[in-house]
Amino acid sequence: MQLELWMIIVAIVVGALLSIIGFAIGYGFRRKTAEAKIGSAEAQAIKVVESALRDAETKKKELLVEAKEDALKIKNEAENEAKERRKEVSRLERRVIQKEETLDAKIEVIEKKEQTLLDKQKDVEELYRQADEKVHEQVKLLEQISGVTSAEAKAELLTRVESEIAHDTAVRLAAYEEQYKEEANEKARNLLSLAIQRCAADHVSEIAISVVSLPNEDMKGRIIGREGRNIRTIENLTGVELIIDDTPEVITISGFDPIRRETARLALEKLIADGRIHPARIEEMVEKAQKEVENSIKQAGERAVFETGVHGLAVDEIRLLGRLKFRTSYGQNVLRHSIEVSLLSGILADEMGVDSTMAKRAGLLHDIGKALTQEAEGSHIQLGVEVARKYHENKEIIHAIEAHHGDVDPETTIAFIVQAADAISAARPGARREDVENYIKRLQKLEEIAGEFPGVEKTFAIQAGREVRVVVKPETVDDDRMKILAREIAKKIEGELDYPGQIKVNMIRESRCVDYAK
Repeated sequence: MQLELWMIIVAIVVGALLSIIGFAIGYGFRRKTAEAKIGSAEAQAIKVVESALRDAETKKKELLVEAKEDALKIKNEAENEAKERRKEVSRLERRVIQKEETLDAKIEVIEKKEQTLLDKQKDVEELYRQADEKVHEQVKLLEQISGVTSAEAKAELLTRVESEIAHDTAVRLAAYEEQYKEEANEKARNLLSLAIQRCAADHVSEIAISVVSLPNEDMKGRIIGREGRNIRTIENLTGVELIIDDTPEVITISGFDPIRRETARLALEKLIADGRIHPARIEEMVEKAQKEVENSIKQAGERAVFETGVHGLAVDEIRLLGRLKFRTSYGQNVLRHSIEVSLLSGILADEMGVDSTMAKRAGLLHDIGKALTQEAEGSHIQLGVEVARKYHENKEIIHAIEAHHGDVDPETTIAFIVQAADAISAARPGARREDVENYIKRLQKLEEIAGEFPGVEKTFAIQAGREVRVVVKPETVDDDRMKILAREIAKKIEGELDYPGQIKVNMIRESRCVDYAK
C-alpha cells in the first residue's frame, strides 16, 4: 500500500516536472519567434522610412522646379505688362503734347479776337456818346417845340401806363378768378362723382305701420281675448296700437316708435307660433322680443362699426348707432344713411389729403342724436353734440356734427366734407320720399321768397325745386344789380327754406325794342 502511494506521489511529481519543463521550452520558443517578428518589423519600418524619405526628396525637387517655372512665367508677364504700360504712357504723353500745342494756337487766336473786341467796344462807346448828345439835343428841341419839360412828359407817360396796367390787371384778375372757379367746380364735381360711384347704397323706404300675417281668421279672436284683455295687455306692454279690421288674416301694428313696433311684431309672431295666448304668456313673449330687439340693436351697431372701419367707440355709442336701424328720415333708414355718409366722407377725405379716419368717424356719428329724439328734448344736432362730448370725441368731430345742417358755419375741412357727404346721401334719387303736399308747399315757398325782392317780375321753380328762375325788370335792375340780387335771394333761401342738396338761382334780364319800317 505504501509502495503504491509513493508511486502515485512520484508520478505526480514527475508529471509536474514535465509540465514545468514543457512550459519553459514553449516560452523560450515563443520568445524567439516574437523576437524574430520584431526584428522583421523593424527592418520593414526602416525600409518604409527610407522609401518615404526618397519620395519626399523627389517631390521636393519637383516642387522646386515648378516654383522656378512659375516665377519665371510671372516675371515674363510683369515685364510684358510694364512694356505695354510704357507704350501707353508714351502715347498719352504725345497726345498731351499735341493738345498743348492746339491750346496754344487757340489761345493766340482768342487773344487776337479779344483785342479786336476791345477796339470795337471803344468804337461803340464813341457811338453811344454821340447818340446821347444827339438825344440830348433832340430833347431840348422837343421841349422848345412842345413847351413841356422832360420831367412833365415822363410823369404823364407814367400816369397813362399805370392806368393801362391797372385796367389790364383787373381784366386778368377777373379772368383768373373765373378760371379758378371753373377749375374748383370741376375738381369738386370730380370728387363728388368719384365718391358717389365708389359708394352706392341701397335705399329702403319705411312707414309707421307693421303687418303681421295670421294663419286663420280665428286667430284674431284669440288675440283680442275675452273682453279684449289680450289685446289690451299687448298694447300696454309694447306701447303700440293693434288694428284688427276686416282685412283677412292680417293684423296691423301702428306706432311712431319703430323699436316698439318691432317688439310688438316679434311678440305677436311668437304668440301665434306658440298658440297659447293669455296675459301671462304675452308678458313672457314681450320680454323675449325685447331682448331680441336689444340684441339686434347691438349687432346692427357692431356691423356699422365694422363696415365703416371706425374703431374705439364706446359701448353706448355703438348701441345708439344700432338704434338708428329703426329710425327713418323721409323714408330713408338713418343707420344706412349714416354708414353711407361715413364711407363718402372717407373717400372725399382721401382724395383731398385729409385724415380719412376722423372724417369717417364724424360721418358715422353725425346723426347719432336721432336715436334720442323720442326720449329727450332738443334737436338731433344738439343731442348728437351732447353724446359726442359725453364720450370725449375729438373737437373736430363735435364741430362736424354741429355744422352738418348749417346750425353753425363749418370751419374745418372735415365739417365741410361731412356736410357734402350728408347732402349727397340725402339727395340720391329715391333716397328720400316726400309727400305731394309738402313738395308743392316747398315749391310755392321757393317762388315766394324769390318774388319778394324789388325789381323781380316773375319766378319759376323748376327741376323739382332744384332751380329757381327769376325774371327781373330790365329798366329797374341792371347787370351789376342783378349779380347782387342773385346772392341776396340765395342767402334768403338758405335761411328760410329746408331742402336737400342745393338750389340754383338763375337770373334772367332781357330788353327788347320793336320798331317798324313803313
